[in-house]
Amino acid sequence: MKTNLNFHSKNKHKSGYDLEVLRTVFPELEAYVFENKYGTQTIDFANPKAVKALNTALLIQYYGIKYWEFPDTNLCPPIPGRVDYIHHIESLLNKSGVKAPIKVLDIGTGASCIYPILGQAEYGWHFVGTDIDKKSLACAQKIVDKNDLSAVIKLRQQAAASLIFKGVIQEDDQFTVSMCNPPFFNSEEEAWEATERKLKGLKKAGDKPVRNFSGTQNELCYKGGEKAFLHNYLYESSLYKDQCQWFTTLVSKKDLVKGMQVSLKKLGATAVKIIPMGQGNKVSRFLAWTFA
Repeated sequence: MKTNLNFHSKNKHKSGYDLEVLRTVFPELEAYVFENKYGTQTIDFANPKAVKALNTALLIQYYGIKYWEFPDTNLCPPIPGRVDYIHHIESLLNKSGVKAPIKVLDIGTGASCIYPILGQAEYGWHFVGTDIDKKSLACAQKIVDKNDLSAVIKLRQQAAASLIFKGVIQEDDQFTVSMCNPPFFNSEEEAWEATERKLKGLKKAGDKPVRNFSGTQNELCYKGGEKAFLHNYLYESSLYKDQCQWFTTLVSKKDLVKGMQVSLKKLGATAVKIIPMGQGNKVSRFLAWTFA
């Protein structure tokens, strides 16, 4: 399945997917592959099981991940988009003259542990992943252990749902960069409304709503929504400016960026960068800042 995607030049998926290869390395994918009306092999991207099978196959084929299991209720991250964030961070660090070794703090690592396993596979980075959910961390730890990554990926629980860095950054920690895919919604209701809009885009309107990438409330929702989470993230970053060279986060709503820039200026950030990520018809971005 070939598509024209505007991914980072280093992204292995910029030319689309080869489903013939992927279903060979992960035979379970076979059940979800079909030929569309244009004679092209594809999967039903509205089906969460099909999406999970596809992403599992990508991890096996391109990143050497031999075990990637977690409950179907947890968020299943789309590998091409997630690894794009990794590649753009590498470009940022390279342009900034930051040298190896690279140590990354992943805020909200989730049950899939996706950023640590991708960052380790692509660049050999070391990670500390954090999450508030014990069950998610247990799943992530199993992924780390079964892929023999326990020496380079460490996990920590954030005990307080309202905090970002406090309680997980230790006194002797030094990080090169932080990264985060924040919860985008204020409530479960708001998350379901977004799912229904997506289903309409996939021409599945009228079907019983099912999130094609799944996701628990902890993964999708935060009191006050994305704006509240991000401004908390910005404030707390200023408290740990001597322990992390760069801070980054995905920002789904473009109209939040200007307010974040204003806040960072007040907090004393010495450089703020808006880094666009074009992924097919979707335009995404992440914000990066430093106090150095």
